[in-house]
Amino acid sequence: MEKGGWVYIMTNRRDGVLYIGVTSDLIGRSSQHRSGETRSFTQRYWLKQLVYYERHDEIVNAIAREKALKKWRRAWKVALIETTNPEWHDLYDSIL
Repeated sequence: MEKGGWVYIMTNRRDGVLYIGVTSDLIGRSSQHRSGETRSFTQRYWLKQLVYYERHDEIVNAIAREKALKKWRRAWKVALIETTNPEWHDLYDSIL
């Protein structure tokens, strides 16, 4: 049986750079982004704000969703964020 997963979007500010990722540990991965632990795209652009996430029962479904979202137009991604987080608040504290 496969472990569940999360699709998430990080940013540096409202309407800023967007990063879409997938993980089985949303708290741990968000913490890594915030601390700048890894040298990556997210560290280069200071993408420390978690503005969107969704849970999937199986990691393969989360991976498929991540791949689909990465192909979306930016306006669609912004609209997705704003359906649940219209003010672009950092949602990190809500997952702790």
